[in-house]
Amino acid sequence: MNFKHHLETAWRLTLKNIVPLILMTLVMTLVTVFSFGLLGMVVLAGYCQAILLMIRENRTPAIGDLFSQMHLFLPLLVFAILLIIASAIGFSLFYLPGIAVLCAVTFACLYMLPLMTDRKMKLQDAIQQSWQMAVRGNIADHVVVVILYIGFLAIGGSVFLGTLLTQPFATVFVLSVYLERTAAEETPVTNAGDTNPY
Repeated sequence: MNFKHHLETAWRLTLKNIVPLILMTLVMTLVTVFSFGLLGMVVLAGYCQAILLMIRENRTPAIGDLFSQMHLFLPLLVFAILLIIASAIGFSLFYLPGIAVLCAVTFACLYMLPLMTDRKMKLQDAIQQSWQMAVRGNIADHVVVVILYIGFLAIGGSVFLGTLLTQPFATVFVLSVYLERTAAEETPVTNAGDTNPY
């Protein structure tokens, strides 16, 4: 995997669309906080889809995109509740098990939201497909993607208002990887000696 390409893509597109991305990230955060987390996952789904279209179609993201995936509210709310319960159990035992749960879910479900919004998959199918994408091929590449994603978000969370910059950058990075992985899966396999594309 060409990590340099994905990082450069994330940097270039984040800077190009910095104002709408910051505004969208701010509104997403406020909606999540004032809804007590109930709308957190569904607006994140709209956020991911808006950025996916920005990468693929050069479309400028808009605040209204956050609410474009409201039909996914119930399944994503169930997922969020189960994640909170699992994390709470982990953190109640000791701090490290809770961190391990969050890291494991991130590893397995990193591509879940774009699969649900882009490919219209159901929650269970999206989780299964995301897991298959994670373990297929060079697993080390996926581990690096997860580490970078968590690292970007952690850096943003440690600085006042840093998330407004690191959240869109990290999301563009992951979705750039997602597009590469899904494009590779769709590429037809031909015989080594067959040079005729038809």
